[in-house]
Amino acid sequence: MIGYAGRILHVNLDTGKTRVERLSEDYAKKYIGGIGLGMRLWLDNTRAGVDPLSPENTLILVTGPISGTMFPTAGNGHAFVAKSPETFGVGEAVAHGTFGAEMKRAGYDAVILHGKSEKPVYLWIDDDSVQLLNAAHLMGKSPSETEEAIKEELGDYYIRVASIGLAGEKLSRIACIINEKTRAAGRTGLGAVMGSKNLKAIAVRGTRDIVPAKPDEFMDMVKEFHERMKGPATQKYRTLGTPENVLVHNALYCMPTRNYNNAHFEEADKVSGEVLNEKFVAKIIGCSSCAMRCEHEVVVPEGPYKGTMTRMEYETLWALGPYCGIGRLDTIIKGMELCNYYGMDAISAGVVAGFAMDCYENGLLSRQDFDGLEAQFGSSETLLLVLEKMGKREGIGDILTDGVRIAGQKIGKGAEKLAQHIKGLEVTGYDLRCLKTAALGFAVSFRGADHNRHGAYAFDVKGKVDRLKAEKGRGKMVRDLEDTYALIDSFIVCKFSRGTYYKELEDMAKLYSLVTGIEMTAEELKRSGERINTIARLINIREGFSRKDDTLPWKVMNMPIPDEGPVKGAFVSQEELDLLLDDYYESRGWNVEGVPTAEKLNELGMEDLIGIVEAKKEA
Repeated sequence: MIGYAGRILHVNLDTGKTRVERLSEDYAKKYIGGIGLGMRLWLDNTRAGVDPLSPENTLILVTGPISGTMFPTAGNGHAFVAKSPETFGVGEAVAHGTFGAEMKRAGYDAVILHGKSEKPVYLWIDDDSVQLLNAAHLMGKSPSETEEAIKEELGDYYIRVASIGLAGEKLSRIACIINEKTRAAGRTGLGAVMGSKNLKAIAVRGTRDIVPAKPDEFMDMVKEFHERMKGPATQKYRTLGTPENVLVHNALYCMPTRNYNNAHFEEADKVSGEVLNEKFVAKIIGCSSCAMRCEHEVVVPEGPYKGTMTRMEYETLWALGPYCGIGRLDTIIKGMELCNYYGMDAISAGVVAGFAMDCYENGLLSRQDFDGLEAQFGSSETLLLVLEKMGKREGIGDILTDGVRIAGQKIGKGAEKLAQHIKGLEVTGYDLRCLKTAALGFAVSFRGADHNRHGAYAFDVKGKVDRLKAEKGRGKMVRDLEDTYALIDSFIVCKFSRGTYYKELEDMAKLYSLVTGIEMTAEELKRSGERINTIARLINIREGFSRKDDTLPWKVMNMPIPDEGPVKGAFVSQEELDLLLDDYYESRGWNVEGVPTAEKLNELGMEDLIGIVEAKKEA
């Protein structure tokens, strides 16, 4: 195989034994790579009903078919897949940087991690040499400290490392896996899966060349897209970055604030992308093979958090700021640094902190729970205290660090209604009460509350539809974007580059064919996108999910937007949600319970998985 490494590495953490199997060309073409291939490999290698934190939950690390090449943004990504400790369904998370390119050059499309090591270890992949090395001295270190220690120990600064922090070691269900110090495979709690296996880190060095099947035509495409990525399609990411969304969403009254008590933040101008870039951004850098550069590195120049440095995106800024009622960028940056230090998904961590503040204001948690602090919205001290306690799993942090769903259940007394999540995964920065296409995308997202599985908010925010209206036709809109996003994360190209694919699937099919030598049409690629979303649905069905899980947070359906403005009174009723779900399921060729039909699986060449839907009928 060309483009693909053609090899899958199995590592048994119990015994230290490894083996290599060939990647099937059928799987490569059907599931592409990245999350698509990862989910199929997880399904093949893990039994139904497995406990996410048990040794039997395999952890899949996977690259894409373009990884390791110099194609802009496509050479650098990787994904992790496992059963999520937060949702108990599909867990997957994508990260960029340089780690994925190094893994591909080491000669692997995927690494499948089985079992659990008796003692803490890290995996060292050096081309064909694969070892489990002692990690006892790394325990308790941050991902950044771990990366530095491993590079020094192995004697090569250019080794790439993905690791967990203390949160992952302590099995926090919002723990993530971090590479290059600030690049996180963030969502769905896969850092806890890694921690449950006593696996502190994965270090990799690769020396193989990745040569495309048609190098001359490939280079022509590289040059063309290099120019496209310096053009208007990526201007937002090259200038203000995603924090530009703060003022945009605030003006539309679609930015959830104070744990969904509001949809508009009166101090948004203090935490905007404009202020961030003017006062805090020190430099903007890019990943391997990227002509765009979007990584905004920020430094606090003065005050109590002087010298704090991290990278910042809209979602994390929103979660640690407006969602908690906090209008101080220095606090938000410090909070982001703490999330990186402990290895926690900063989106989930911020939403958990906002939930905790809401619980305090509703009398469900006391000052004693917060070490004597008045834990109301807007309290910087409370945010940082909660992050520290979650990272260390101490005090109230022991309850909160498993996410809002579990925390709400443990606190009780109505706290469940304050826990804003879908399928157990915390919400992101889009108020679904007034973005009804997005609301459908979030409800059906296979990994829970997440904008990155569909991008359906774009229809609402850009005014392409009436964002306050639920109507037929939205199902197909969400479906088509879901399939495109699934392909983006299976190629593992950057979502920020999606606007440079002017012909979208035609451009992607051409890229795939030039690199792999496997002829692919736009129609075949579209079918692969549908297949990837279908396999995710099948996994969730096998793990016990049904239509009832395609729902929305309590406040979205029961607490209309109170703010004076264009969307006052908006919410999503059960009738509206049912209409949208019926429309979506129909567009996918699934039955009214959201289960893919045998006919649809045959059509997609997935007849070997019909047993999953048959078992659902018998249950």
